[in-house]
Amino acid sequence: MITGVHHVCVKCRPEDLEKVQKFYGELLGLPLVRSWGEPNVEGLMYGAGTSLIEIFPNAEEDLPQGAIRHFALATDDVDSIVETVRKAGYAVTMEPGDIEIMSKPSLPARIAFIIGPVGEEIELFCEKQ
Repeated sequence: MITGVHHVCVKCRPEDLEKVQKFYGELLGLPLVRSWGEPNVEGLMYGAGTSLIEIFPNAEEDLPQGAIRHFALATDDVDSIVETVRKAGYAVTMEPGDIEIMSKPSLPARIAFIIGPVGEEIELFCEKQ
């Protein structure tokens, strides 16, 4: 049985690893849970609540967006994260806004979209009660 999403994997070029580490570790404040291959880092995992974001610095070229459109990070403050990443020079592709997914039951939320350090599209998602 599926019990949840364990991790999302992001690939980057080796020369982008430091930028990726600063974005996820410092800017977003995610804790580094594990790394392997030191001194030449082969992989990293950052904690994101009950899931992980895995980083592999072994991309040989720019990676075009594939089948996965984006991944969403749960947050309780979409607006402050948007301002933090904007001040750091990252693109905000959709400003914070309230939505309601017209499902049964409906799902009200506040969302925004940003672009990460290696072009990954990230949705910031705050469920509203």
